Amino acid sequence: MKYVRLGNTGLKVSKLCLGCMSFGDPDKWVHKWALREDDSREVIKAALEQGINFFDTANVYSKGESEEILGRALKDFADRDDVVIATKVFSRMRDTPNGAGLSRKAIMSEIDHSLRRLGTDYVDLYITHRWDYETPIEETMEALHDVVKAGKARYIGASAMYAYQFQKSQHVAEINGWTKYVSMQNHMNLIYREDERELVPYCREEGIALTPYSPLAAGRLARDLSETTVRYDTDTTAKSKYDHAADADAAVIERLREVAEAHGVPRAQIALAWLMQRQPVTIPILGVSKVSHVTSAVPAVDIVLTEDEIARLEEPYVPHRVIGANPPPKA
Repeated sequence: MKYVRLGNTGLKVSKLCLGCMSFGDPDKWVHKWALREDDSREVIKAALEQGINFFDTANVYSKGESEEILGRALKDFADRDDVVIATKVFSRMRDTPNGAGLSRKAIMSEIDHSLRRLGTDYVDLYITHRWDYETPIEETMEALHDVVKAGKARYIGASAMYAYQFQKSQHVAEINGWTKYVSMQNHMNLIYREDERELVPYCREEGIALTPYSPLAAGRLARDLSETTVRYDTDTTAKSKYDHAADADAAVIERLREVAEAHGVPRAQIALAWLMQRQPVTIPILGVSKVSHVTSAVPAVDIVLTEDEIARLEEPYVPHRVIGANPPPKA
């Protein structure tokens, strides 16, 4: 494994992050392909054995069960000081007026709930999962600053928002002397590159790390489109992201197959290598449902693509509709 600094910080993380959305009871969670605890623990253990020290979860994943599973496994398999834990806040956790969002009340409550479930005194990275149109950004950024100053989080990050929203957040924090975001967890892969217009250049200018989710487009960059899995058949969220553009994306997937065959490696490794060679520092969040998904992905950290190969992979891309950032509420 290789390690990089998370943006402008001194924090060193593995070049691959293990995403934990797949951990939890499939009978209680919208994702029917979720892994129960025993299988989840095997994946976490394999990730640690491969040198992965960066783990990403969220309060909403399996309604908190993902955090619980991750916390118990890391307590059994690792030293807390040697791992980097990220979790997120925003999504609805309770059907009450303050059961979601990025208000001061929600943030202060949810960080404590997450720490309890994770079984730790702090998280290394606390991430706002989406933009909250109902809460002033000043309230959100000050609350996050107070979470850091209370020692409950070491750094803060953001996920899936428009560039102007991210820039506004950073500006508000800077003028008030509050903690600024150090990372952006955005939607980015070979068949979805819309953030290259504004968000990625802004992060490059400011030295902010990218930790893209869905780096393999929910498996579409790991196999032929004709091949299916349980997740492919049941993941309605992924279908809403990618099925509408499947015909256009087929050309990119074909190029990916050709480059992977030239290297003699699985195509997932090429898709991950493409991300890891991008600037700013990019740490893909790997979502897996099998131990083999972890072990087969790790060699991607050593693959170096030529400029010609990168151009060949990127050339067939066509513009897509924006997927990920919360759209403004309808008037």
